[in-house]
Amino acid sequence: MSNEFIYGIHAVKAVLEREPERFIEAYVLKGRQDDRLMPILNDLQVCGVSIQQMTRKTLDDKAHGANHQGIIARVKPAKQLNENDIDDILAQHETPLLLVLDGVTDPHNLGACLRNADAAGVAAIIVPKDRSAPMNATVSKVACGAAEVVPLIRVTNLARTMRTLQEQGIWFVG
Repeated sequence: MSNEFIYGIHAVKAVLEREPERFIEAYVLKGRQDDRLMPILNDLQVCGVSIQQMTRKTLDDKAHGANHQGIIARVKPAKQLNENDIDDILAQHETPLLLVLDGVTDPHNLGACLRNADAAGVAAIIVPKDRSAPMNATVSKVACGAAEVVPLIRVTNLARTMRTLQEQGIWFVG
């Protein structure tokens, strides 16, 4: 099981609030001490997470040039959800709103969809396992923390999943 990186204040804060056990270590910009970052660093220390200070160039390299806002964290991968998890999610909502995406291959677009889904109160996003953007640091950053809130379910056969949902009384609008 490989580790993954997340970066940006909102993405790191969202994981810290919901799944602090996923943190392995954090990297922060040497000398950066501002009001948005300090509470996160304090919470990481309380959780026993190792924090290393690094130069901007080192952080830029770790984030592959993306805007990291002075913080990057190495975390254990989040649990991957699949078809078998849909019933549990539906059971948690009286009238679930689901977002089904097909062909969203750009991580920036998937991140934007997650962010908007969170704002709209979507119970889960369903995407195909193939031909869809991977969940990565870019998606997390663009989603501004929504990647940790809105469940992303990867299904083998999108048409079959939609048919099954329809048989369970879920309406589709497209």
